[in-house]
Amino acid sequence: MAQHKPPDRKKIHEYLFREGVMVAKKDFNQPKHNELDVPNLYVIKACQSLTSRGYLKTQFSWQWYYYTLTPEGLDYLREWLHLPAEIVPQTHIKQQRSHAPPRGMMGGDDRERRGGGRGGDRGDRGGRGERGEYRRRDAGEGKEGGAPGEFAPSFNRGGFGELS
Repeated sequence: MAQHKPPDRKKIHEYLFREGVMVAKKDFNQPKHNELDVPNLYVIKACQSLTSRGYLKTQFSWQWYYYTLTPEGLDYLREWLHLPAEIVPQTHIKQQRSHAPPRGMMGGDDRERRGGGRGGDRGDRGGRGERGEYRRRDAGEGKEGGAPGEFAPSFNRGGFGELS
């Protein structure tokens, strides 16, 4: 198979540890991975190896491999790369949140009211929307193609299922 060189493996492992995730297109002939200066085949096979050992979780969709580092994989790569416990992947760092409250919790009447829901403001649609227009025919005048006024269907013909 594809035996990759240790410098390539180190680049792959460093990237995986730094980011915590990796994507690779399913193109074994692609000369270079999109993010790394390593053949795409080497990346796929290295990740396949780590997945088989339980260090990565693999998701495949639309001809792309999506790899996610597991907690065991984090420990393995930390040991393999000789890194201290304080260093963690980007995906494990919590984002700084702003101190402003979420929009739904502002309270008071100073916030913008949105219409919608049942009975909400429907704007200029007149309660029916755009699709309702084709149903409204000039207040019932000119019904072409409808049944005549004296049409009264009867379904009492007898036959299967009739009780007598």
